[in-house]
Amino acid sequence: MSIDPLDEWDFPLPESAIARVPPVERDGGRLLVVDDPLRDLRVVDLPSLLRPGDLLVVNDVRVRRARLRAQRQTGGAVEVLVLRADGDEGEALVRPARKLRVGERLRAGSGEIEVRERFDEGRVRVRFTPSLESIEAEVGEMPLPPYLGRPADAEDTRRYQTVYNQAGPLRAAAAPTAGLHLSERLLTELDALGVERVSVTLEVGLGTFRPLTAEQLAAGELHPERYTVPPETWAALERARVEGRRVVAVGTTVVRTLESATGPGAGETRILLREGWKPKRVGALLTNFHLPRSSLLLLVAAFGGRERVLSAYAHAVATGYRFFSYGDACFFPAPDGSRS
Repeated sequence: MSIDPLDEWDFPLPESAIARVPPVERDGGRLLVVDDPLRDLRVVDLPSLLRPGDLLVVNDVRVRRARLRAQRQTGGAVEVLVLRADGDEGEALVRPARKLRVGERLRAGSGEIEVRERFDEGRVRVRFTPSLESIEAEVGEMPLPPYLGRPADAEDTRRYQTVYNQAGPLRAAAAPTAGLHLSERLLTELDALGVERVSVTLEVGLGTFRPLTAEQLAAGELHPERYTVPPETWAALERARVEGRRVVAVGTTVVRTLESATGPGAGETRILLREGWKPKRVGALLTNFHLPRSSLLLLVAAFGGRERVLSAYAHAVATGYRFFSYGDACFFPAPDGSRS
């Protein structure tokens, strides 16, 4: 009987621990500091964990209205999740995918989505007519994760975006969820403390939210995701390195971007971070609680060590923390092995 290498990254999680809606206040969640000992704080206590001169790096990607409800000519319903797009062509996940043919045109509101090419895992290349923008505006929905068990509503349009999102060429199919905790008032407080803030943009897609496979684990690579590092962000990172200042990543997408980039500009990352990783730039991490058996759980274990992280997660479950995209947060003051 073969052993699944992902079994050691599983943990029990009751359905009641999954946050179905965001906290009333954006910065109203709890914050678990994963250190010795564990500390139970609130997100509003984040300034007490940072210090003047820290460089806070956020992912300013805007979440697109990526979930499109479409219809086949036979009348069958199709869900199209836009993963990445260049103009009016892009890549999408479709459900159901098995019966769709290359050349088939799906009706989406008053527009059309043409299937141009089929890939594996339900992915297809598509073309939008008259435009992706017009179809999103007419029938697009915020792409809430399926585990929330509900359709997106008007409040999600605001709360499933960071307050600092930017309308750039890269758009996301999922939110960089650690950033959802940062309110305008909390950012103002961090500014006053002397924490410098810069941004990167990573197009959150399959590499972040698709379940990890044993094959990916063996290969050490995820699905590709595009990113951009502005010149001013790279300059700030270089100053922080020279001056010995700590770089604090807001979210796993920022970690993957910073650990992949070799300079300013655009790039693509497939990086799968896990125990044994030695960070080049990131010195602390603010993140959410992640799915069992996921690449994101492996990444945070690179910060805290597998046993420490799973112990912290068990504590979080036992003490009523809320998990996943709209859930609470945790803070890793330093990568594993770097604690003084």
